Amino acid sequence: MCAAFASLVPSNSCFTISKQLWELAFVSAFATKLADTFASEIGKGFGKTTFLITNFKRVPPGTEGAVSLEGTLAAVMGGGLLAGFALAINVITSTRAFLIATFAAFFATNVESVIGATIQKGWMTNEVVNFVNTLVGAATAIFMAMKFGL
Repeated sequence: MCAAFASLVPSNSCFTISKQLWELAFVSAFATKLADTFASEIGKGFGKTTFLITNFKRVPPGTEGAVSLEGTLAAVMGGGLLAGFALAINVITSTRAFLIATFAAFFATNVESVIGATIQKGWMTNEVVNFVNTLVGAATAIFMAMKFGL
């Protein structure tokens, strides 16, 4: 959706959300998904201590809403890796945009863990949670860019 809006909005548009912001949201959504994948896979495979994000009780790796130090660091690395690639190929064009995308991905990945620990069980599929996750990443990036500038 962000890519479509970015391609439709003229660069000199008077729309509230500019093409540059849609591009940042696009990158942030993908950075969020990569951060989530890195966190899940590294956390399950290498997490020494996993705990529920909501109450910090120890739980087995793979539990919905569980986090680990290793998975958390991997999330930052995954989000930063994709944002860095986007910066290298000029999809985003500033260090600030890189930092916003990386932070938005990290934040959204933690929001997904909270959703997994609280409301997912019983009525939300993983696909719905993933949609919300990427939407939070994109929206967080737009909010931060509008608040702090690009």
